Amino acid sequence: MLLVLVSLLCCVPAAKACLQCDRRIRLLLEDFVLSAPTVNNQIEMKKICDHAYVTYRETSWERKGVIDPTTLYRARTEYQSEFDRFLKTKHTGSVTFEAIQILEKGRKILEKHLDTFIRDGLCPNKCGLLKQRVIDCISCRYKIYICRSPSGQLDCGEYPVLAEEGGQAVLNCFLPWHRLLLGRPEYHYSWVPGVPATEKLIERDFKALVVTDDSSVVLNQLHVDEQGTYRCSLQDQSGTVFYQVTFLLAVCHLPDQTHRPMITLPSLPHGDNYSPFQPTAGLLVPAIVMVTVLSLAASVGLLVVLGMMMSQRRAAEEPSRRRKEGKNTHNTV
Repeated sequence: MLLVLVSLLCCVPAAKACLQCDRRIRLLLEDFVLSAPTVNNQIEMKKICDHAYVTYRETSWERKGVIDPTTLYRARTEYQSEFDRFLKTKHTGSVTFEAIQILEKGRKILEKHLDTFIRDGLCPNKCGLLKQRVIDCISCRYKIYICRSPSGQLDCGEYPVLAEEGGQAVLNCFLPWHRLLLGRPEYHYSWVPGVPATEKLIERDFKALVVTDDSSVVLNQLHVDEQGTYRCSLQDQSGTVFYQVTFLLAVCHLPDQTHRPMITLPSLPHGDNYSPFQPTAGLLVPAIVMVTVLSLAASVGLLVVLGMMMSQRRAAEEPSRRRKEGKNTHNTV
């Protein structure tokens, strides 16, 4: 009988659901069934597990029936922690009732994480097209889930950008949901020169600018002739467009440099005969004469002093000179 039960446990039910898509959870529940004290308890717990699988499937099916690996990991981690606490707790009730409680706890954990995933993670694109890789909660296999924008349009609007001549403009069309796209999509930038939003444009008006893995383009040292309509298009290798946005770049001239007028002092009122800044002609002539006289007197005084110093120096040197001449005469005799 025990061998028959083990063989039944090894056959995973067809009604797999999100939590059972994780191998650790399947093994955890199988060990839990085998831990029952009697064979009858094991059979009864096996039936409870099968019914729990059905409720898990219904819970996921009511919520799109898919889950992403990150959400599955969070649900599994929380359920494992809850299961560990359950096993460490001493139980006094029936084994089957306790099994129903812990399996129902798993359904509530799954329900909580699925609600969060459907609300925030399944189709986060408010515009554009998202092809997301998710796990089918029924087959436990990966599949592509297509998320179209509510409006069905790939165009995500226009954004005005204003820059000064000689300055810089940054065009960035990244949105967080771009990380969820399959493959390696690229950002295609194109543009139409001219004053933006002045005429209706068609596809052939746009000229290719750059194709890059980076979502942003930086325009430096802008000129007025670089203003125009810039378009960013997110595409895959086959040319499928997932997202498109338009930037209306206007480049304005720098303001002309205006020279500040020179500040002049106001003229003195008529009748004032004295100004510390502007001397009158009547005071200027005597001042010049006085300066000239003082300069001549200083020059004459300097010459007299120099003459007196030279005379004193000659008088002091005369006795030495005479003694030297007398000595030379005596030597000659």
